[in-house]
Amino acid sequence: MSGDLISVIVPAYNNAPWLPRCLDSLLAQTGVELEIIVVNDGSTDETEAVLDGYAAEHDRVRAVHKENGGVTSARLRGVREASGSWIGFVDGDDEIEPQMYLRLLTNAHTFEADISHCGHQIHFPDGRVEYVHNSGELRQQDKLTGLRDLLDGGAVESSLCTKLYRRALFSGLEEKIDLSVKNNEDFLMNYYLFSRAQKAVWEDVCPYHYLLRSGSASYGQLSEHSIFDPIRVRQSILESCGPTLREDARRALLRNLLFAYAQLSVNAVQNAKDWRQRVRQLLKEQKPYFSLLSLRNQVLAQMICRAPWSFRLAYGAYVKLFQREEQH
Repeated sequence: MSGDLISVIVPAYNNAPWLPRCLDSLLAQTGVELEIIVVNDGSTDETEAVLDGYAAEHDRVRAVHKENGGVTSARLRGVREASGSWIGFVDGDDEIEPQMYLRLLTNAHTFEADISHCGHQIHFPDGRVEYVHNSGELRQQDKLTGLRDLLDGGAVESSLCTKLYRRALFSGLEEKIDLSVKNNEDFLMNYYLFSRAQKAVWEDVCPYHYLLRSGSASYGQLSEHSIFDPIRVRQSILESCGPTLREDARRALLRNLLFAYAQLSVNAVQNAKDWRQRVRQLLKEQKPYFSLLSLRNQVLAQMICRAPWSFRLAYGAYVKLFQREEQH
């Protein structure tokens, strides 16, 4: 597809051991014209040396070095540096299959879409692989459908890395993004990008390999950011969305509050009790809208508000039962 340059932005922070595998998978892409912009976000390991070596050897790899500012600032810096008409993102410790971008670009042209996206597979440290979701379904989305699918979080997940975006969607985006958000930043940026897209297309195949490391942030202990940033993101969306999406956005917030409370009920972190109280208070403020939830989740929300001990007891027993079944 001549003339369709794809700029792939790779934010990298202390990714030296995994960056070669990531870059090799990008250099192996077939059927597309690619520039690879790797933004070294103030790494303290050998990432800079690895990156400079690749940039010296491969014309398609461009190295950008900056002070540490977080993954969102690194991605936005990469967008500023990009010259392609399409933008993609890959994390520096992941990899992709050789025809991923050809497939996404072909779908974008076939369906005249501003966003083309797919599923992914998760590789766990113990060797397990899970697919999200790999049904083969092909789904066209207008603006409203795309936003509702994003807020629902069922079939279509919120990662930036499984998507190809028309460059024009990023115009003025930097002014809207809250750089203090360290978790769920993909969800927030995707909300703005889908808000600007007239049409999207989703093919549920899984050419993106998300490699979960035991030392990575997403595999680690709960933190204040990991609990409250997703809540802040959904509060922000609820405040900014129009009336057509209000119920979808509020439902997304309610479900996230339930999920946060459940996490804090079974994880022994230092501030769990205080954080549970904060989440419970936020949930109580949303009590008039519990009817937006499924009947099961309405019951759980009422348990948290009226008798939180009963929720923790019931949920803890459920988790133990589920773990026992998995072991067998």
